[in-house]
Amino acid sequence: MQRLRNVSIIFHVAATVRFDEDLKTSLLLNTRGAYEMVKLAQGLTNVKAFVHVSTTYAHPNITELEEKIYPPYADWRTMIKMAETYDVETLNILCRKIAPNHPNSYTFTKSLAEHIINDHRDKFPVVILRPSIVISSYEEPIPGWIDNFNGPMGMLVACGTGIMRTSYSNPNIHPDIIAVDMCAKALIVAAFKLGTRTAKIPDNHLEIYNCCHSSKRHLTTGDIIDLGKKNILKVPFEKCIWLPEGSMTSCWLWHYYRFITSQILPAIFFDSLLAVAGQKPLFFRLHRRLESTTDILKVFLNTEFSFLNDNFRALENIIQKPERSTFNFLGYCDCDMEEYYLNATRGAKEFLLKEKPEPSKGAHLRMRIFRVLHYTIQFMGAFYIARYLLRLLLGYVKSKTL
Repeated sequence: MQRLRNVSIIFHVAATVRFDEDLKTSLLLNTRGAYEMVKLAQGLTNVKAFVHVSTTYAHPNITELEEKIYPPYADWRTMIKMAETYDVETLNILCRKIAPNHPNSYTFTKSLAEHIINDHRDKFPVVILRPSIVISSYEEPIPGWIDNFNGPMGMLVACGTGIMRTSYSNPNIHPDIIAVDMCAKALIVAAFKLGTRTAKIPDNHLEIYNCCHSSKRHLTTGDIIDLGKKNILKVPFEKCIWLPEGSMTSCWLWHYYRFITSQILPAIFFDSLLAVAGQKPLFFRLHRRLESTTDILKVFLNTEFSFLNDNFRALENIIQKPERSTFNFLGYCDCDMEEYYLNATRGAKEFLLKEKPEPSKGAHLRMRIFRVLHYTIQFMGAFYIARYLLRLLLGYVKSKTL
């Protein structure tokens, strides 16, 4: 506290962003963590701006989200007390009862944290910034930079390596995806606006910014998958084990047919080879994790959300001309998305898979071999199925004529 006594700007960004986190851990980190930061800020005398980072998915039962505070799903004080009192198993059992509108502990605990901020809005200058789905950088520190497998990037890598080949989700949904540097710049500008404000803020007012694409979204999830498959052929992963040729489908029967035939059976085959070679089985466990992840994300992959962001767009207007080139954050919304996702693929290759950003000749050669094998197997499978059905049909016709 002695070292922090002169702090004037606080960015509260820390959180557990795992959607499968147990409720106890999420409450302690995301909800109680926000309260601890509020108490810290109240103990400082020079705070000019407190920027709290939430998420546009803090209210998943609201498909058109405005830049305002919504009624609480539970009392944050009670929930913190429960997390400090009860064990993990008990809270996980109660989770569905306590938060029926939330698909996971992350969105629930982040919504509680918003109310902690709202209840202390008159104690110090504070704003809430709600990013949507944050992925690879647009420009800074370099195009395509990323440091985690969370959300869509984990699925991109799984598809790009040929491991994940099907997803039970709506390919026509327009996901709200933003670049990490767009979010970082918006945080700085929001803090600047709040810290330099001279007009008195009304006691009951809390400024909220939905940091998102909003109406500028054009790509569907299906479009993004197609772009990913196109980019992987240009920048193949060294760790690719088969041709990336998966897709999304809203037909559960077709999804589970492809899941069993193109993911589970090959996983069993490859794990058998690893076992024979004396190695630890890997692929079946990996597919189980992927299926668990997609099940957690199904609400977001099958729901069309609309986030209103007039406050957020107006935020850029306060940037002075000499600094626009540095702090302009809406440029991402109008960028060439094909180039952006190509850079994102290179970034995943370099920073997540720890490979060189430019593929080797061997990677291109393997991709050509996988393509020939993939379509040859598909053709042979279709040929034998068609021949079998034709024989059945001819046998039926012949039996009728006799």
